[in-house]
Amino acid sequence: MQSNKEIKLTCRNVWKVYGEDPSQFFNNNQGNVESPVTHAQKIRESSHIVACGDVSFEVAVGEIFVIMGLSGSGKSTIVRCLSRLVEPTAGEVLLDGENLLKKSEKELIEIRRHKMGMVFQSFGLLPHLNVIDNIAFPLKLQGLTLEKRRERAQRVIDLVGLNGREGSYPRQLSGGQQQRVGIARSLAVEPDLWFLDEPFSALDPLIRREMQNEFLGIQNQLHKSIVFITHDFLEALRIADRMMIMKDGEIVQIGTPAELIVNPANDYVAEFTNDVPITKVLTAGAVVSAEQGLYDDPDLPSIGSGACIEDLLPVLSQARAVIVKDAQNKTLGVATAANVISALARETHRDE
Repeated sequence: MQSNKEIKLTCRNVWKVYGEDPSQFFNNNQGNVESPVTHAQKIRESSHIVACGDVSFEVAVGEIFVIMGLSGSGKSTIVRCLSRLVEPTAGEVLLDGENLLKKSEKELIEIRRHKMGMVFQSFGLLPHLNVIDNIAFPLKLQGLTLEKRRERAQRVIDLVGLNGREGSYPRQLSGGQQQRVGIARSLAVEPDLWFLDEPFSALDPLIRREMQNEFLGIQNQLHKSIVFITHDFLEALRIADRMMIMKDGEIVQIGTPAELIVNPANDYVAEFTNDVPITKVLTAGAVVSAEQGLYDDPDLPSIGSGACIEDLLPVLSQARAVIVKDAQNKTLGVATAANVISALARETHRDE
């Protein structure tokens, strides 16, 4: 994590152990042990289950942090530990510098009601309430008046594109519309931190991609700090600023999607990335060249350095070159068809 980023959430040496007496393995409820791998093996040999072992990471303000892994990897367990829906056995979870594991039940309820939004794979809608009342339900728990509840619910209804369906009941909605209600309900509390546990995995592929687009559109407007769980690397590739891959309750690698693809820590990580087209990973910034004569051509289009080759190619098909600029709008160079072909050939040759 870059040092200039403000940190919203810190997960520090978190363990979740199931069994007869998990606390016996930790001194003063701390997960900091000399050798976490050895410690986890010792716990397993004592007929206990290590669901999460010594998990540490940070989430910056406005960052989408994706956690990936196969079934049983511990990804859903850790996100429930972050909100204390599952009680960690050891470690620390800091929200804005305050340790959530030291909060009373009453304090924790207030934090969940006012600072956290949660969306799960199951939509969890109340069948006897219509759309606007489902969305406003957590606001009722906060004690807001009916007028204020309806006003705030209507704002998020507009945000997720459910206008005109306010009076519909869950049984009258499609799967994608039901998931929109779930997302709107979690946003209605205006959370600082947003947890999403495989929210789109139950949807058909076309609806799933549409919901991913909706999600990214919402994030572009609200800039939430997000922990997003998925088992789909292509989904992670679309939405993640950084991601963490887990196996057997432990962290395997943390990095940007491109870092995990280009420099996988081991074969397990590489397996996730095998089917990812290089055009989705290689960026415009990686194929620039310093062809000074092209810089002053006012007819050339421009593109951001972080755009992937897949997005660059349609622009390049209409022009002899594309000017590539960084986040500060400074020109880095130009991208040409020859640059792209050379870069793709280089990456393909390296993978062989």
